[in-house]
Amino acid sequence: MKTIALLGATGSIGLQTLDVIRNHPEAFRLYSMAFGRNVEKAVPFIKEFNPSVVVVQDETAKEKLHQAMPHIDILVGSSGMVAISSASEVDVVVNAVLGSIGLEATLEAIRAKKQVAFANKETLVSAGHLVMAEAKKHGVNLLPVDSEHAAIFQCLNGEKLEDVNKLIITASGGSFRDYTRDELKQVTLEDALRHPNWSMGQKITIDSATMMNKGLEVIEAHWLFGIDYDDIEVVQHRESIIHSMVEYKDYSVLAQLGTPDMRVPIQYALTYPERLDLAVSKRLNLVEIGKLHFEEMSLDRFPCLRMAYEAGKAGGTATTVLNAANEEAVAQFLAGKIDFLTIEDYVARALDAHDYESFPSLETIMETDRLTRSQVRSYIQ
Repeated sequence: MKTIALLGATGSIGLQTLDVIRNHPEAFRLYSMAFGRNVEKAVPFIKEFNPSVVVVQDETAKEKLHQAMPHIDILVGSSGMVAISSASEVDVVVNAVLGSIGLEATLEAIRAKKQVAFANKETLVSAGHLVMAEAKKHGVNLLPVDSEHAAIFQCLNGEKLEDVNKLIITASGGSFRDYTRDELKQVTLEDALRHPNWSMGQKITIDSATMMNKGLEVIEAHWLFGIDYDDIEVVQHRESIIHSMVEYKDYSVLAQLGTPDMRVPIQYALTYPERLDLAVSKRLNLVEIGKLHFEEMSLDRFPCLRMAYEAGKAGGTATTVLNAANEEAVAQFLAGKIDFLTIEDYVARALDAHDYESFPSLETIMETDRLTRSQVRSYIQ
């Protein structure tokens, strides 16, 4: 029985994590959970899983939850997430929060030597050098939950890292994979949220449409697996059946395949190095699928992917700016304040305006994040 602290419980990854726990009550117990302000959505899950501690975003949400469930222990904000991530009762921390807000909780979970199941890519993008240094210092493995990184992790099992030629990350192409740049000028929020393969939260779906999500995954892969950016390739694969591949120096290529279902990598991260059945998922039938397609990714067509490679190679605070500018620009698009193509314009402007620092401290990263968000908000005015 593993006890779990779940950060981001009401988001897409959080809900699917709860489904995994629900289907294996003999293996997992939800000790604590954190969410933002959506009390109505969270209450049924609190009643079902009966966590010992709940963390909410602010005092308003705390009061609302206290009225609905007066006997539950409620903590607030990032300090609350840090507390449940490092609690002695916890075996596994599932970090599924959206954005760089998950950074401090991740660092404290590592320092407490917890097993960390990692879906919060923005933390590694913003502060990969700090996170990986702490993980190495405390002997903690970060177990990836993203389907692409979980695939690479599995393809590397039993192999030597020095034998790797390159990582091949697959991308569906997102909602607008067949659109020209000119056609993108007219797209709506509703268009952007129609992902062809995956059911995900709004922010990650928009990131998939701009291809920023794949750029963030490239940076995350660099830190998780210690592979140079020149040896990480992105290939468009429409079916999302091959989740990623590893090419070795003898030109053997290992791939991990499966139907598009996030519960598979979530459960593997929770059970590693063991596996459990996942009866609720659909089995892969390659005969039924018939064909798989692959195309080269154009960095001209998807400038967010190009900017992610450039920021990753620049290092330091460049990736912090990339992530913060993108998060803020996507929020503006979701709020209807800017159009789709302005997302990449705002990210480019923020990157151009920033003076990079090569080896930033945690305080510098947090301040850079704050200043970048403020700067992007100023563009709209």
